[in-house]
Amino acid sequence: MTGTRRSRREFIKALSAGAAGLTLSGCFRQSSGGRPNLLLITADDMNYDSPGFCGNPVPGITPRIDRLAAEGMIFEQAHVNIAVCQPCRQTLLTGRTPIRHGGEGFHPILDDVPTLVEEVKRAGYLSGILGKEKHYKPDSKFTWDFVAGENDVASGLGIGRSPEKYHDFALEFLKRARQTGKPFFLSANAHDPHRPFAGSESEKRSWGEALPRVDRWIRPDEVKVPGFLPDIPDVRTEIAQYMTSVHRCDRVVGAVLDALEEGGFAGSTLVLFLSDNGMSFPFAKANCYLSSTKTPWIVRWPGRIKAGARNGEAMVSTVDVMPTFLEAAGIRPPEGMDGRSFLSLLTGGGGWTGDGVFTEFHETSARKRYPMRAVLTRRFGYIVNFWADGRTEMTMDSTGGMTFRAMREAAASDPEIARRVTLFSKQVREELYDFAADPDGLHNLIDDPRFAEEIGRLRSRLEDHLARTGDPALEAFRRRNDPEAAAAFMEEQRERSNSLLERARRTTG
Repeated sequence: MTGTRRSRREFIKALSAGAAGLTLSGCFRQSSGGRPNLLLITADDMNYDSPGFCGNPVPGITPRIDRLAAEGMIFEQAHVNIAVCQPCRQTLLTGRTPIRHGGEGFHPILDDVPTLVEEVKRAGYLSGILGKEKHYKPDSKFTWDFVAGENDVASGLGIGRSPEKYHDFALEFLKRARQTGKPFFLSANAHDPHRPFAGSESEKRSWGEALPRVDRWIRPDEVKVPGFLPDIPDVRTEIAQYMTSVHRCDRVVGAVLDALEEGGFAGSTLVLFLSDNGMSFPFAKANCYLSSTKTPWIVRWPGRIKAGARNGEAMVSTVDVMPTFLEAAGIRPPEGMDGRSFLSLLTGGGGWTGDGVFTEFHETSARKRYPMRAVLTRRFGYIVNFWADGRTEMTMDSTGGMTFRAMREAAASDPEIARRVTLFSKQVREELYDFAADPDGLHNLIDDPRFAEEIGRLRSRLEDHLARTGDPALEAFRRRNDPEAAAAFMEEQRERSNSLLERARRTTG
């Protein structure tokens, strides 16, 4: 950790001594000619409909995130390009899809890929990160000026879940920004509501006496079980644990925003809040469904964005974050990014066209390879699961949780739950969902003749995308009905995974 380790009282005392009399105009002068400060806040595994402003029926579940939404612009059609932590986060800071930045799974990016950290530092920005720093590799491409470590229980961020520690480390970083007179880019990453959930047995086993503090427990009778899961007791219990973690995440987000306000930088900072992927339950995280990739997305920029604005049309995604931040900062973007700036949408301009986001999935943290590709429009989602051969079963963090165990047990006496267990475990080669009418993805329309024309269009769009990005899945997609082609592709994928692992070992030593 590069930040000095101090108590909260010492932080506030030191910061207050240097902050007396500071005005917003002074902040702008410190921000090198009016360039905005940049604050990226992420939740870990928060579903798109979990915050209160997105429709969660639990009263007061996310008051601080809701306040941020009221102060900024909400994007209702926002997605991540891959629904798993490290590849998603590396997409955020490269503007490239995992296929093109090289970190398909939990791997380092390629050495010749420019990063947001490199670009803003070259332009004179101070950079800092709170939590999740181990999800950006190699270190040589993410040379943060300030790091508050994610797993240091004694003096770090309280297992990534302590609002007080996020507040204090954010204040220390802001003090450094004031001292240097530089504009800043800060990445603040809450570890909630990632597993293990608040109050779960796995949380107790993981951290024992170092358990993160909870100030409100959400009860099972308060929650709404998502439609893609069965409403049975153990599922409802685990959803309540997850929602308690959502509420704890809200406190961390609020703590960072409080520090920004106390430091006098709120008026000069562009804030973007989102989640890195959907909730860690079956049919969400680590897939290509709506609850896999759709994310809550808020942008606040005082004086530039109308408070309370909503955009329900533009489909933005994580590849668009780096180009937007660079344009806002007046920094010339490097070549090779897959995304584009949506700054014009923030400031009332136009120029944004198109209906579609491309998503992908490669492998889990356990290096199990499940290649998937998808294109999502405002209405439809077309998904190809290259690994689905009718025999292979998917395993990931959600399959080891209470919910999936309960589903397997209930499947013995409930045919519908049994069907859902089989579908999630083995999936099928192609899927089409009308997510506008069926957001839970309960009805696969791939064989429905009424949608044949739409399926053809989406297949064509996905094929063009695979060709344009040099995706090794292109030939397998063109021969998607050929079992031999699928088997050959999966063997290539296993070799590719080994190659990426070897590159990671060389890169990290």
